[in-house]
Amino acid sequence: MELHHEFTVPVPVDEAWPALLDIERVAPCLPGAVVEDYDGRTVTGSVKVKVGPVTVTYRGTAVFEEQDESAHRMVLAANGRETRGQGTARATVTGTLTEHDGGTAVSVHTDLTVTGRPAQFGRGVLSEVGDRLVGQFATCLAERLAERRDDSPEPVEEREPEPLNLLRTAGLPVAKRVAVAAAAAALVAWALTRLRRRHRTSPRR
Repeated sequence: MELHHEFTVPVPVDEAWPALLDIERVAPCLPGAVVEDYDGRTVTGSVKVKVGPVTVTYRGTAVFEEQDESAHRMVLAANGRETRGQGTARATVTGTLTEHDGGTAVSVHTDLTVTGRPAQFGRGVLSEVGDRLVGQFATCLAERLAERRDDSPEPVEEREPEPLNLLRTAGLPVAKRVAVAAAAAALVAWALTRLRRRHRTSPRR
């Protein structure tokens, strides 16, 4: 599936470009993300995704296939696999930065393929999740860029990242789908229970 998002940050493009490439600094702005290693081109790490009571952890790598400073364009190819399961996630992310009213407009195009449990929610829900995540990321990034301009920034306390909670992030649409699935499962369980009871209590002939 293909997703497209846009956001702005209140700094010139020449400041926003190196900031977005500072992976270790911006990673905390992505819920559930942990950077284990970064050599300037390849990122190794993990992302935790929570769907109701189930938490799925993906581990993998992301490689910068393109970093065009003159055009302010980057292409990132990411691959991950569930640590406990067969699910996979693969994405090619293309980001383009342009000047906009003294700040920077960031356009992000994502070609995403997901298998496993999170895939059940479909494009509509994943797109909404993406919209909200991009909004959170943009706000966090703007705050960190402001810290860069501060001559004496206060130290930021590093905390264990919380999993990306799809139910909390997507809100009602996902909750409704999960509720419907839970209700269907409960109905099947109730029907089976009734059949077993009838079978046990039916008189023998």
